[in-house]
Amino acid sequence: MSETNPTTGSTDAELDDDWDEALPANDASLPADRFFDRELSWLAFNGRVLELAKDESIPVLERVNFLAIFANNLDEFFMVRVAGLKRRIETGIAIHNNVGRSPQQVLSDIHAAALALQVDHARLAADVIRPALEADGVAITSIADLSPADRKTVDELFVAQIFPVLTPLAVDPAHPFPYISGLSLNLAVRVQNPKSGDENFARVKVPAILPRFVELPTSADGVIRFLPLEDLIAHHLGSLFPGMAILDHHFFRVTRNEDLEIDEDESENILKALEKELSRRRFGAPIRLEISDEMDAVTLDLLIRELGMDEGEVYRLPGILGLDQLFQVTGVARRDLKFAQHVPTTVAQFQSPEPGLPADLFGALNEGEVLVHHPYESFATSVQAFVEQAATDPNVLAIKQTLYRTSGDSPIVRSLIAAAESGKAVLALVEIKARFDEQNNITWARQLERAGVHVVYGLVGLKTHCKLTQVVRREKSGDISYYSHIGTGNYNPKTSRTYEDLGLFTSSAEVGAELTRLFNELSGYAIEKKFKRLLVAPRYLRNGLLKNIARETEAALAGEKSGIRLKMNSLVDETIIDALYRASRAGVPIDVSVRGICSLVPGRAGLSETIRVRSVLGRYLEHSRIYSFYNGGKPSTYIGSSDMMHRNLDRRIEVLIKLETPEHLERIDHLFELHMSDSSSTWSLAENGEWTRHNGLAGELADIQDTLMSEYTARNSRGKNK
Repeated sequence: MSETNPTTGSTDAELDDDWDEALPANDASLPADRFFDRELSWLAFNGRVLELAKDESIPVLERVNFLAIFANNLDEFFMVRVAGLKRRIETGIAIHNNVGRSPQQVLSDIHAAALALQVDHARLAADVIRPALEADGVAITSIADLSPADRKTVDELFVAQIFPVLTPLAVDPAHPFPYISGLSLNLAVRVQNPKSGDENFARVKVPAILPRFVELPTSADGVIRFLPLEDLIAHHLGSLFPGMAILDHHFFRVTRNEDLEIDEDESENILKALEKELSRRRFGAPIRLEISDEMDAVTLDLLIRELGMDEGEVYRLPGILGLDQLFQVTGVARRDLKFAQHVPTTVAQFQSPEPGLPADLFGALNEGEVLVHHPYESFATSVQAFVEQAATDPNVLAIKQTLYRTSGDSPIVRSLIAAAESGKAVLALVEIKARFDEQNNITWARQLERAGVHVVYGLVGLKTHCKLTQVVRREKSGDISYYSHIGTGNYNPKTSRTYEDLGLFTSSAEVGAELTRLFNELSGYAIEKKFKRLLVAPRYLRNGLLKNIARETEAALAGEKSGIRLKMNSLVDETIIDALYRASRAGVPIDVSVRGICSLVPGRAGLSETIRVRSVLGRYLEHSRIYSFYNGGKPSTYIGSSDMMHRNLDRRIEVLIKLETPEHLERIDHLFELHMSDSSSTWSLAENGEWTRHNGLAGELADIQDTLMSEYTARNSRGKNK
């Protein structure tokens, strides 16, 4: 997920364009209608985000935040998934999806479902959230509601800071229709020459470089006020077209195809090829036209014709367009209108025995493996501290790390640079193809290279999505030790505050040796061999999961106890789903917690009667991936970076690690119990594809994330030696 989706947003794991692999597994013993459509399932996920915005028990600024997340999610969905569909239709690639529908049929289904959701979203923002926000002292106001003094203030602001940035573009024989950039907000203006009577069309772009909402002086009664920038511009159209009569104006917004296509086999330098493709991204084909609901037919016909779009791609919406920009409003200093603040704790093993002294993380790992759970347990005092300590420790010889997404001013990157400058051998595997973070990653890759870090970009044709850090250290005895971290989330200090993730720290020599081999394979030409404690995609992960599912199936058929528990962002892979169906037919109890897409049909007689599917959404984005199998009472439980999707299993470097510490396995069991409990606030998926929210239906239900924060605070307050 890019940083613009700070809580329940989608991730590129859900949105990557992999239509060429969306084919159902060929199992004649299973019914043909055994999958849910993945696109409609994703839209249902975004509908659950919208439900959070509707929830009156949630503080109002958090509801505004969910409105913005919904809009941002949908933008990315259109830029990637819908764009991929449209491209395949235009090029004649008629591959059917996982439920046997053609791209044309899928596109029609998407537009119908997305339009209904987006209209609901817009009405909620205009008719419910906006009045609720104002009632709590934060107003999104309009020009008409301003006092004369306020109008004078905004008029002066317009003349001094906004007017110089605006560029009105006329459309006539001498001025062709202008290029409309993706996701930009625009005014379609009709003007008339009073002398000749001629009418013309013009476009005014709302500058993205300026704040979308103009913050006005706080009112006398303490109301924090925002004025949409487009309203201020519309009020001053006369100064943009002096001497002309302004007949009408309407707002519109275009979404374009912003997917990237790079032929890595034909590119001698993938970095330069990606930079070239990034420069083309802004010129992608238009795929959605959002318009204000009062736009007249003449203006709409002009836009459709000039943009080369179809009427089915038009979204007529009430209220403000581009609600992803509401993130600005949620930043106001009103702590009382947000969730109660949770402060992450430091995992007990990484606490210093003496106040004021830094913790010895390497010493702690020599005493046993450490499992951390973010954001309940601090990223800064675990993952970040681990890399920082490695960078400054004179006994550390080498640091190796994968970087998929990181933040703008990353302490992780600074530590890698400092380590390299001090003479340590540092390897950074930077995945520059991480969607919508490509330019950011290119920038960091070059900074690392300049500092002397060995930067590699992974393997051709495979994204490196695994989350790995390895530290090689010479001990006082002269022996070489390995200290490793394998996680489910990115090395990003910012998103670690809002993403729920797990990470395992270990000084296991076996894990260290396996990671050494894996890093060599990623940076060189080593041939991959089997691993013992790791499951690595694309070669072994799928088969490893299928073998675990088959073992549970065989146990159930033999009348033995069995069980499967899975937690992930998305469940789409048809081969994995079919294996789960066979396990369910054998009687294996299967619990699935999935945040986003779920193509599996639960609870169907004769197919999936023993399968339950839940979804947890809230203040934190559920991001960890856990795959747990009963295994005759000796749990086989893995955590790591991979979802159960075609691309993750077949076209990415993904890593899962097996947990072995009994206390860690107990914590995973407890997590699943919370996610699947009827006493927890969750959504459940029915056989007909409907998601039902269990929230206060049977009394006061527990918020899982609040529960975990309280539990971790109590656990770690006891400290390392208490």
